[in-house]
Amino acid sequence: MPYDDSVSPTPHRRPLFVAVALAAVCLSAAGCGAGGDSGGAQARPRQGSSATSAAPPSVSPSKSAPEPGKTSASPPSASPSKTTGGRVSGPLSGKTVVIDPGHNPDNHLHTREISRQVDIGTTHKECDTTGTSTDSGYPEARFTLDVSHRLRALLQAQGAKVILTYDDDRPYGPCVDERARIGNAAKADAVVSVHADGSAVGNRGFHVILPALVHGGAADTSKIVDPSRDLGTRIAGLFVRATGSAPSNYIGGNTGLDTRSDLGGLNLSTVPKVFIECGNMRDPKDAALLTSAGWRQKAAQGIADGITSYLNG
Repeated sequence: MPYDDSVSPTPHRRPLFVAVALAAVCLSAAGCGAGGDSGGAQARPRQGSSATSAAPPSVSPSKSAPEPGKTSASPPSASPSKTTGGRVSGPLSGKTVVIDPGHNPDNHLHTREISRQVDIGTTHKECDTTGTSTDSGYPEARFTLDVSHRLRALLQAQGAKVILTYDDDRPYGPCVDERARIGNAAKADAVVSVHADGSAVGNRGFHVILPALVHGGAADTSKIVDPSRDLGTRIAGLFVRATGSAPSNYIGGNTGLDTRSDLGGLNLSTVPKVFIECGNMRDPKDAALLTSAGWRQKAAQGIADGITSYLNG
């Protein structure tokens, strides 16, 4: 779930437009896959939110926590490319993509540090949060790193320069404002923050979070709202095709898209950026997917396909 999530999702202003756009992407991608509950539930407040700095009582996310299916991971599939002078050239040559793995597996050991308030332009939020986990103890932070590594390999195979905001190489964080600055400093062509949600049992499916129009303090999303919507819509449509997962049945009105103004990682970005919640870790059916290495490869492929579609126009 978003690491600075403490406000309910903002209502959709253009659900019909979004639904049509998502459908168009699916059709252009040779059809959407089926699978999961499409449902029709209205958006509701999330359960098991990561708004506080403490991990769920029954969970102790750490490097020793289980990572189901890790050994059965299939190797990334690469698009046609060639190597010239030690560098891979391909359809994404010259493009820079920043991948932002949500949370940090050791955040729970640094609750004071991640509770520090940082400026997100419109208000102040926690530096970071612990994230959620499956009931069996598979942490969101481990999931996001695994998918991010797979995604990096797929994009690099197409010639992209790929930067991770962190790679299990720091004790906590980075804070949400720093995550945004990393993408900005790289002048990234696209930034994707990878997450999994922690909602109620029965709430299933993925959704992509888009930046709302925000202007306040250091936050000004006026130049990135439209390109971020394009990026997010393409990812949503191609994520369906790659994974067979349905859009969320509890957020976004079955469009797979949600627009928010309370996330520092989006508010402070000056380059096109979206979040993706790949599924609900607290629902047993979604958890079975999220803990499968094979499905995580499909998730990475769907995100990579969306990014490639966006960058290639």
